Amino acid sequence: MKVDIHPKYVDAEIRCACGNVIKTRSTKSTIIVGICNVCHPFYTGQQKFVDTAGRVDKFQQRAAKTAAAQAAFEAGKKKKK
Repeated sequence: MKVDIHPKYVDAEIRCACGNVIKTRSTKSTIIVGICNVCHPFYTGQQKFVDTAGRVDKFQQRAAKTAAAQAAFEAGKKKKK
């Protein structure tokens, strides 16, 4: 194995827009996702009827929730410094 060419493998958190936090290891310290196993309909067992006209709106709401979670994390990160 060559020295000093591999990225650092650190403890990481995967943060979902629903508020779930998963601890793991990665080359990035924080990973923010829009949907996880806690809020995904396949894992929750709560299938929802999705009309074709509402798919874009639902995606935009999920994207806005993810963006808000990222902004909140960045704001908290700046306060710590």
